Amino acid sequence: MMANKATAKRPAPGSGYGWTRWPRLALSGLDGGLRRVLPGRCAFCLAPGKAGQPWCQPCFEALPWNLPACPRCAEPQPAGSLAGRLCGRCLEHPPSFDRAWVPLRYQDEVASLMQRFKFQASPRAGSVLVAMLETRLADIPHPDALLAVPLHPNRARQRGFNQAEWLARRLAPRLGVPLWLARRLEDTPSQRGLDRSERRRNLKDGFEVTSSLSGRVALLDDVMTTGATLDALAQACRRAGAEEVEAWAVARTPFSQLW
Repeated sequence: MMANKATAKRPAPGSGYGWTRWPRLALSGLDGGLRRVLPGRCAFCLAPGKAGQPWCQPCFEALPWNLPACPRCAEPQPAGSLAGRLCGRCLEHPPSFDRAWVPLRYQDEVASLMQRFKFQASPRAGSVLVAMLETRLADIPHPDALLAVPLHPNRARQRGFNQAEWLARRLAPRLGVPLWLARRLEDTPSQRGLDRSERRRNLKDGFEVTSSLSGRVALLDDVMTTGATLDALAQACRRAGAEEVEAWAVARTPFSQLW
């Protein structure tokens, strides 16, 4: 009888506390242990870190910075391109957002760090990504509001967390700006493997912002691939009253890596 009672109290898979949260709790404990064992060490090479930052100066300078890049969509441009020049796609079909700030390219150490954060729910990796983004946004005027790209609830339950919202909830208080939430209306198929036009069709009218917006709004995602997701969310922000919309992300996928 005692065994039956104990079994009855155990939550079923997919319900309650343990099933959806145990990977995050386990990884959080693991990363917390690593931070205690290796305090002040560079997240990339484990050398002594730069004061107050989770990296050393040589590794920071060697990161794949997104320079030069199109100021409208942040698409990486060939070396030697003139700074501030719009890319051909933005000249022909400008996105719904006014400008983009994406400091890094999705390559090398940044790609490895992002994969640990996105697919292994590593808070250590996420904290480094937030710190890198905050460092590069230091000289940019702060927006009136920050919105994270939302996941559909079904996708969020499968993954265990929304990586863009995780980043936004930590970045917003550091910048001193309010965090607003948007809603994803449909559980659309994965964008992986779709070209630019297919991604746009996949996300058409896919977001809703129920609150009234005004002034300048920044949208945050972890990785910007073609910009279709941020473009669709920017359209929803325009409908909600935003006057200016910026697209922010930690890293941008170079066009040569898309297909």
